[in-house]
Amino acid sequence: MKKLILITAALAMLAAPLQAADCFADYKAKRNDPLKLHYGVARISGACNTASAKGELALRLRADGWTLLNVLSVFDASGLEGRKPSAGNYYLRY
Repeated sequence: MKKLILITAALAMLAAPLQAADCFADYKAKRNDPLKLHYGVARISGACNTASAKGELALRLRADGWTLLNVLSVFDASGLEGRKPSAGNYYLRY
């Protein structure tokens, strides 16, 4: 029984970094009347894929009057800094 508990604890520790991996998406959104467009970067809390990012971002953006146009890509934290200048005020805003 003791071995089973130790094995379970070890597996949980190994899986923790995989579950805690940061996921981000870059996207384009718009607002009408007058037309405004923006490019942004957001943290994604669900599955790290385009479909999950679209669902999350559409809801977040809609709450602030924006419409999601496209999720360009999903990526990990290593891709953040290169996108920060382009995203400006919309860097990790949504």
